[in-house]
Amino acid sequence: MLSVLLMLDQLFPPPIPKDVPGMVVVARDGTPLRGWPDSDGVWRYPVTPDQVSPKYLDALKTYEDRWFEWHPGVNPVAMIRAAWQWVAHGRIVSGGSTLTMQVARAIEPVPRTMRGKLRQIARAIQLEMRLSKKEILTLYLNHAPMGGIVEGVEMASRSYLGKSAQTLSSAEAALLVVLPQAPSRLRPDRHPEMAQQSRDKVLRRMAELKHWTAAEVDDALIEKVGANPPRVSWLAPLAAERLHQAARAEARQRAKRSSGAAIGIVRSTLDREIQTTLERMLSDKVNQLPRFVSMAALVVDSKTMEVLGYAGSADFSDPRRFSHVDMVRGIRSPGSTLKPFLYAMALDDGIIHSESLLADTPQSFGGYDPGNFQANFSGPVSVSEALQRSLNVPAVDLLDRIGPIRFTARLSSAGLRLRLPKDASPNLSVILGGAGTSLEELVGAYRSLAMKGMAGVPRITPDAPLKESRMMSEGAAFIIRNILEAGGHPDQPFVEGDASGVHLAWKTGTSYGFRDAWAVGVSGRYTMGVWIGRPDGTPNPGFFGANIAAPLLHQIAYAMPRGESLPREMPKEVTTAQICWPLGVAASLTKAEHCHVKRSAWVLRDTIPPTLPDRLRGRGLIESIWMNPQTQLRTMPNCDANAEQREVARWPALLEAWLTPARKQELGLLAWSADCPQVNSVGSIRLMGVKSGSRLRPAPGQNSVNVSVDAVGGTGQHYWLLDGKQNAAGIKKRQTIHITDAGSHSITVIDAAGHVDSVTFSVDRK
Repeated sequence: MLSVLLMLDQLFPPPIPKDVPGMVVVARDGTPLRGWPDSDGVWRYPVTPDQVSPKYLDALKTYEDRWFEWHPGVNPVAMIRAAWQWVAHGRIVSGGSTLTMQVARAIEPVPRTMRGKLRQIARAIQLEMRLSKKEILTLYLNHAPMGGIVEGVEMASRSYLGKSAQTLSSAEAALLVVLPQAPSRLRPDRHPEMAQQSRDKVLRRMAELKHWTAAEVDDALIEKVGANPPRVSWLAPLAAERLHQAARAEARQRAKRSSGAAIGIVRSTLDREIQTTLERMLSDKVNQLPRFVSMAALVVDSKTMEVLGYAGSADFSDPRRFSHVDMVRGIRSPGSTLKPFLYAMALDDGIIHSESLLADTPQSFGGYDPGNFQANFSGPVSVSEALQRSLNVPAVDLLDRIGPIRFTARLSSAGLRLRLPKDASPNLSVILGGAGTSLEELVGAYRSLAMKGMAGVPRITPDAPLKESRMMSEGAAFIIRNILEAGGHPDQPFVEGDASGVHLAWKTGTSYGFRDAWAVGVSGRYTMGVWIGRPDGTPNPGFFGANIAAPLLHQIAYAMPRGESLPREMPKEVTTAQICWPLGVAASLTKAEHCHVKRSAWVLRDTIPPTLPDRLRGRGLIESIWMNPQTQLRTMPNCDANAEQREVARWPALLEAWLTPARKQELGLLAWSADCPQVNSVGSIRLMGVKSGSRLRPAPGQNSVNVSVDAVGGTGQHYWLLDGKQNAAGIKKRQTIHITDAGSHSITVIDAAGHVDSVTFSVDRK
């Protein structure tokens, strides 16, 4: 007989679930972020007995099955008592079911008949033969019916009570113990009075059996039962979806479950408080945006690269904003956000320091004519100014010298891979957004500014390995961060932050056509990034990084917890030095007459490189010139017998146009005398309409002078400067320039190829 029973047991094993069906993605503290039901639409949150309040376990075993630890799945005494009550009352008074029998019914529902009861008893015995008491209790904790689509004590606790089952009070524990007896009739959200009456029976039983004190039970009886209907409350829905898909893919690869199965609990690195703050900020801002515009934001711990906050879209409930498109991973044009890495690379290459002289002027690079976002030019700027103001031409100039292929290869090796059109090669446009990358990769790259030049890969699960790679040297990271955070002033190396004590080194970016607005930065122990735009790539005129993304980034930085900041020390390889423009070298090595402007610079590895080679002049910046002492105009001995020679420090040809007439005269850099026209221009453009040295006077009855000038030669766009400041721009080669002030003035024209010509004259008062 025993052999027959054993054979039947093997032929008809109980349907023990290997894992809890469905999935829950949880934050770093175990609180759920988003769940997925099983194939029947039931919601569960898997737990073990160690993760549930001892009060609940005590009440469960005491009220439901006091002999759970000792019986073989069936309690004969309880079964006999139940049968006697059935005969005496003509109805079922108590079922006599053990916890093991309830588990058997939960995993294999049977009809409430004698035959069904016998099958349930058989399954309970089979469970006891196969599983430990702890495993059986775990099955009960995860499969006990709790009303509607909710099963298991943890999901019920979070759905009805809004808390973990680890922290249940005595009253709450008693409520969840009794709820599976009649899940529909005792639901606290629908029938609170009936639920309270049943709960109180459990409490009084605990007092009668002296498991809980009378005082404890009296306090618990005071609590009113009430709950909101179970509802789906999601945090980080797109981050959770990402983890959900990864878990399913892993399950399929291992062939342990069907394609529709999930893996129970998936733990993330997300911080619930930071995530809640992040989503609230996006929710507050979303109504200020056009209806189809979305947002994404990412916050990581710079040291560990753990993702603490992850918002892939502006509003997950609004499909008009492409709510299901995760723009943390979306590939978009990064605009100017790559510029810090370019300047860092140039620092490490030893071709610049923080105050190297750059030319923000019209230039053409093999037919590529970049302009600035503000549509004007500033002339001479330092590296710090060019980076902080995000000027385009200096960045393109620098990339042209470094090489776009080498630059993109460096980014790729550090984890920031630029996506180009098929069969395309990196070109100069990449520094202005002419390639694609993601917010996730940008944040990982910017982390290098906070971690001594080491970029990292954001990791969203605690068991993911920390992956780091060198983006720049520790010294370059310090200098670039100081520029972005404090302006790059060596006499103020460490800023105190604003009134809130927040230090934020940040950079914005805007892609072509206002399609993408970015802001990325580091603050304290966090690296953060924001993207705003339309996932379908439609332009948003007027939306650029500084006016739409940067304010949100600052709000996020201010809202982050003030935890322990990462140490900030100036690396030994970084020093300060006084340098001189236009030569760019140390002031101590520069003659006083050649030091036109003195500046304080950050220097890496004691390397103070000179100003980058002049693109229009092949010779260096130190030059012997001839000038007429009377006219102060440049000349040559072969066309002026009175010419005198002097050695001067020349500014790069494109930048001399930005010097004021007084400055040019002081430096001996005024225009050429008309007696020597053959050397009057650096390139193939001539300015006509007024001669150098002319004296102009307002017409009778006028208080100003209108000077009509023409450009002969030149290509493309022409830029007109009056006294070193941009006065007009366009394809017109004729301009009328209005002058109101008396004194010395200069007019300069520069074409798209960088050719320049200038005249100097004076305007007399009436």
